[in-house]
Amino acid sequence: RIREEGKDTIPENPYLYETDVEISLVGGCCKSPIESFCNGSSAMYILQKAAHNEESDSMEESRTDDAVYAPELLPKESLGPLALSVGRAKQLISLYTMVQNPNMTCLGISDLVVLPPLWVRCDGSDPQHTCWIGAEPLKAGNKVTGVNIYMVSCDGPTADKTHFANLEELKKEHKIRHHSSVVTTKGFAQYELIAASAIEDTLAESESNIYVDITWNGVDKILETPPLVSAATLNIALESGDPRSPVFQLYRELQFLLALAEGLKTGVTEWPEPSESESALKLVQEFLTDLKKKLDGDCVSGNKSEREKIKCDTAAVDSCIKSIFGERGDLDFTEQLWCKMKGVSSYQELINCFTLVIKSLELGEIQPWIHQGSSSCLSQLIQQSYHGKMEDVPLSDITPIRMLLEIGLEKMKKDYVSFFIGKSGSSLLFQDYFISTSVDLQEQVHRVQKLHHMLEIMVTCTGLLQFRHENLFPLTQICMQYYKENPLNEKHVFQLPIRPALVKKFFQNDNPEIWKVEISSGHGQKEVKTTWQVSTNAPVEHGPANNSGLFSDSTVNGSSEERLYFITMTQCSQVQFT
Repeated sequence: RIREEGKDTIPENPYLYETDVEISLVGGCCKSPIESFCNGSSAMYILQKAAHNEESDSMEESRTDDAVYAPELLPKESLGPLALSVGRAKQLISLYTMVQNPNMTCLGISDLVVLPPLWVRCDGSDPQHTCWIGAEPLKAGNKVTGVNIYMVSCDGPTADKTHFANLEELKKEHKIRHHSSVVTTKGFAQYELIAASAIEDTLAESESNIYVDITWNGVDKILETPPLVSAATLNIALESGDPRSPVFQLYRELQFLLALAEGLKTGVTEWPEPSESESALKLVQEFLTDLKKKLDGDCVSGNKSEREKIKCDTAAVDSCIKSIFGERGDLDFTEQLWCKMKGVSSYQELINCFTLVIKSLELGEIQPWIHQGSSSCLSQLIQQSYHGKMEDVPLSDITPIRMLLEIGLEKMKKDYVSFFIGKSGSSLLFQDYFISTSVDLQEQVHRVQKLHHMLEIMVTCTGLLQFRHENLFPLTQICMQYYKENPLNEKHVFQLPIRPALVKKFFQNDNPEIWKVEISSGHGQKEVKTTWQVSTNAPVEHGPANNSGLFSDSTVNGSSEERLYFITMTQCSQVQFT
């Protein structure tokens, strides 16, 4: 019944079975609780100990034979998931296996359906410290031919590698268990690149992470370093806005753009704090005075330093990143004006700035140059000023905010285009989607946010991994394709296949976050696997791993520098129905 109800949408709340078991159907975009040690399935049942209040106990006693929908069974967050005893878990697995067996005609089940895999959280109370027991049907078409039973045990954490398994013993045990003469081995290792790099504290206290997954065939020993002939995938999840990022000033510029967009939408604008140096109004006054002198033939080349300052301000980046995010030397009048006005600290100062500009245009004191195709309100006024006739624009209500937002939007679009076309070589990929003016201003701002997130990814990978065009090009392609189809999501993990040699300095000199060996035999549905892995994070959520006795020490020989690992073992057994 739970399976039927979960066909269209995964149920949000668990169901109660026999007063002590909660059943949840997990799938879709939900994070799989077994993903740390098993690839899992698109949908699965998760069974755990029920965490319900005493008032509901008497109510449920009369319904012990059915799975009861019980929204009141939501476990308290402070407790986390609760585990069942290993004995109870085995009983539930047996029941699940029995109802999947077409030979159990005595059960009277007329229409057998293939159920999703089932996993039970265990409390590790047995000698093997079993933390999960799982069952997954083996199918031939729409019929179930058998079931794979998985036993997952966990110990640790420990830094004492003498307690790690021996690969030859693991292979021997697998052969005996499954009566096989030939086994194959496959290795997997995961390394965090940010933590291992010199910019470790750059992304502290954020959810940013860059790590590499490496797989290879033919493992010779436990914890061996992956060979350079392995397959490697770079995983990038990056949040924008780290203060130490080389493009942090550009990020701040974007934040002001977002504040203007929000003000346009809500009527309430958060203005930046007044600058300790020169105000935006004073900068605009000096800028217009300089233009007037140039029009009069004075100081034609006397303010080169100011032009250089504006050029540098375009990207506002430090010297370490200029090589990949170059300065743009083609700023037109509106873009230079944005550079002056992005520090405006009040609505009145905004009006005063635009009043000065419009007055100078009306009097013909300046004849500024603008980019062809510029469509902002201010650009239109400038074009009109060339002919000595300008329409009256009332600087009231949201008009000044919209005018500033427009010129900032145009300027920042050109900044990002300059990088993605000029530096990453993505001119063929860079489509109108990201710079289109056919959508409203709010959507245009949203797309600029996407461009900035992509820029942060490119800059970080270039600084961390010395990415060149051969890597930047496909990564840009992957990011652009994702963001053409999805909203901004800084938690999304972008994946890029790379050559292991590109990150060898990390995995050859650092300890892995996860290291796993998979021993397998048989083919097709007859294939069975034994996996052994170590991980720096606990592979289970339900309660602490075993920290008593053998693995209680966090140091080895008095040294606290050894990395602590949890040890997880997954063994598979097959039950054939035919």
